[in-house]
Amino acid sequence: MEIALNQLVPIPLRDKILQQQSDVWNSNITFRPGRFIKIKAPSGTGKTTLIHYLYNIRYDYTGSVSFNGKPWPQYSSEELAELRQQKISVVFQDLRLFDQLTARENIELKRVMLPKPYHPAEKIQEMAEQLRVTHVLQQSARTLSYGERQRIAIIRALMQPFEWLMMDEPFSHLDDANASRAAELIAAECTARNAGFILTDLDDDQRFNYHDHYHL
Repeated sequence: MEIALNQLVPIPLRDKILQQQSDVWNSNITFRPGRFIKIKAPSGTGKTTLIHYLYNIRYDYTGSVSFNGKPWPQYSSEELAELRQQKISVVFQDLRLFDQLTARENIELKRVMLPKPYHPAEKIQEMAEQLRVTHVLQQSARTLSYGERQRIAIIRALMQPFEWLMMDEPFSHLDDANASRAAELIAAECTARNAGFILTDLDDDQRFNYHDHYHL
């Protein structure tokens, strides 16, 4: 499943973007399946906005975003729901955990969204052990530190099937050791599925073997 951006420009940032050089905005680029892609984006250049466009939850742009040659507006609501359940998984910068649920319940939501879960329930425990968050699984999400919330959100995103995994600053509140553990888990899951991976961040990093680098 290819993702193509054609002359994509966020309307709120239009004047700023047209005055600077970007590999992504106002360009024609294609993200190809199975590739690890890093988008380095200084604050205020629209990295969160880009993730929202790629996931089709914001529409304030000119140009187009296409999946497999089909622009987002041509997909029906049923097709969009299927894509989000089976083809695209995302960790938003604000994480979007449900505070009234436990950490485990937040993860389980993604695991059981399909009649046949992609991973067995035991995988939650295994991933939680790898990311050092087993001790918070039964806690309400509202009680977790931001770093714990990030790791729970990462595990949740890995529970569902996907061909593309997108993450917006997923390690911003993790120390190097925890970020490395999370990166190892993410890379293993993406590689096992031959899935593409898009990460936006403020800085360069060496946690993944990226195929493509872009500057926003």
